[in-house]
Order: sequence, then C-alpha cells, then structure tokens
Amino acid sequence: MTTLIALAAFVGSTGTTLAQNTPEENNPNVEAPFVRSIRADRPGQTITAQVLRPGRLQLELGTQRLSPASGAGISSSGALLRIGFFNSMELRVSQPYFSRRTVTTAEGALQQVGGWAPAIVGAKFMISSNYDTRFQAAILAETEVPGTGSPALRAGTFTPSARLLLSQQLGERFGLEGNFGFGQRGLTTADIKKGQYLGSLALNGAIGQKTGFFVEAYGAGRTDLTTGTTAGLYFRPVPAVRLDVNAGRVLGGPAAGSSTVGAGLVFKIGK
Repeated sequence: MTTLIALAAFVGSTGTTLAQNTPEENNPNVEAPFVRSIRADRPGQTITAQVLRPGRLQLELGTQRLSPASGAGISSSGALLRIGFFNSMELRVSQPYFSRRTVTTAEGALQQVGGWAPAIVGAKFMISSNYDTRFQAAILAETEVPGTGSPALRAGTFTPSARLLLSQQLGERFGLEGNFGFGQRGLTTADIKKGQYLGSLALNGAIGQKTGFFVEAYGAGRTDLTTGTTAGLYFRPVPAVRLDVNAGRVLGGPAAGSSTVGAGLVFKIGK
C-alpha cells in the first residue's frame, strides 16, 4: 500500500489509487448462509471447528432429559461461554448441572447425587488458513477444574482432553463437521490407559433464512463403545439469537435404548 502511494506521489497522479484488500474482503464465502448462521457447540456431541473472531462472545444455554430403557430419567442443564481471543484462539468456560448422577464414595459404594458438576475451562486453536474458509480445522483442549462444583461431584484432579475439529462446507448452505478426541481422568500413565476416545460426524446447515437443522452420529468409550445419534432443528428470531430443539437415541453400549430430548438458547455479541 505504501509503495503505491509513494509511486502516485512521485508521478503526480490525480487518479485513484489501489487499495489492498483484507483476507476477509478477498473471501467470497463470508456471506454464505452456512457461515452467517450461528454455529453453536450444541446440541449433540459434535463441536464445531469454527473459532470465534476476536471480541465476539457467544453464550450457549441448554437443557436435556435422558430417559433410560429402564429406571428413572436424568435431567441436566448447562451453560457455555465462548470468547473470541487474539491469535486465532477462543477461550471457553462451562458448567453443567445434573438432577441425579451416580458417583463412587470413598468406601467404594455407588451413590446417587445431584448438583453442579465441575467447571470446565478450555481453548480452541484455529489451524486453518483464515476465518470462514470452506474448510476449517481447529484443536480443542479442555479440563475440569479441581475443587469446583457441588461437594459430591467435585473432581479431585485435572481431567485433560483434546479434540481435532474438522469442518467442510458443502455448497452455500450445508456443512460436515467431524470430531476425533481423547480424554482421561487424571495425569498419570495409568490414567492414560483408562482414557476414553470420542468420534463424531455431523451434517448441519440452513434450511431458510431463519431456520436450520443438525444431525449427527457418534461413538465414545474404549472397550465398550457407546454409540448414538442426535438430530435437531433451530430457529433464529433475530440474527443474534438462536433457539433449538433436539432429540437423540443411544444405539449401543451400556446405555443402549436410552433416549434424549432437549432444548437450547444461544446469544451472540459481536461480529
């Protein structure tokens, strides 16, 4: 840009000078319906590869009811705050609440308790070339924070996990999102050997200007894999707000036959 200005001044040109476009201005994809939609890290197991731009905040609230094949159901709710940071990074903090959860006491007995689970902190790191490209890749790192949550549900150690997040836009309106990750409860070699894998593949996109859909298949575990599906619809009454409803089914593993229903609300602030 400075070279062009200097050249124009040198030759005494009275015409207009050329402007250097930013990467966003050179990207014709920024106005695609898939990009303009609010891409939330809910309602299923799949987390979007989108990293929020610096200065953007997104608050994601949700509630879900799990109904097992036999026995009483379990209700849960939670909030996730996503903050766009500099250097293509996104900071995150979340905390779920469970009406009932099975824990192991110090004596080794199983006990049903309810309350706040540990807070989870993490960050997304964008590894693709730019925001809003048709293909996006990011890495997510998270952990529960020891000492947070209700006394009976607190974690005694860090629980590190990481995921590779991939997204490929299909046309102007739809996209495939894939996750592959690993998590463990603790920091020792023995904890690694007990760690759990997670893989998921989701299709989502815009149906109209204010509506869209989400459907996924997932698998999680190590030796006894839990598999299932989730599907949902969303509605945007205004550009900065998204409402969703969803339902799911656990197809394999210890909880096979369970079903879920839920709803959520997403607010965004900033570009």
